[in-house]
Amino acid sequence: MNAATTRIRVRDVMKTDFAIIDGKATIYEALNLMKQYRTSVLVVDRRHEDDEYGLLLVSDIARQVLAKDRSCKRVNVYEVMNKPAVYVEPEMDIRYCSRLFARFDLVRALVVEDNKALGTISPNSLVLDGMFELEDS
Repeated sequence: MNAATTRIRVRDVMKTDFAIIDGKATIYEALNLMKQYRTSVLVVDRRHEDDEYGLLLVSDIARQVLAKDRSCKRVNVYEVMNKPAVYVEPEMDIRYCSRLFARFDLVRALVVEDNKALGTISPNSLVLDGMFELEDS
């Protein structure tokens, strides 16, 4: 990258409208929240300051609850979530973020600054928002 190269940061393309859920909630409650926010991912809140955030994806629910014929009213979020969540800094260049996604085969990451969740990022955001801006500049 040279000085003339446009730099687009994760902060510029991340999704800031996200829902947080408690790990003790049921999958049924999580699904209701997902429908309310029209999203396929929920951020699982930290239980204390030394804890880490988690992520709950619809694909995790499909694989670990629906496919195993478990009741969504009897399964808790903490049983299905991914924790600790992979996270990136909001000032990271989207090119590096994309490489991280490719290297670890990620479908979603949390954006965290000063131990506070700011949003989520996905390959869709990186490509459809970020790459589009790079090409237009």
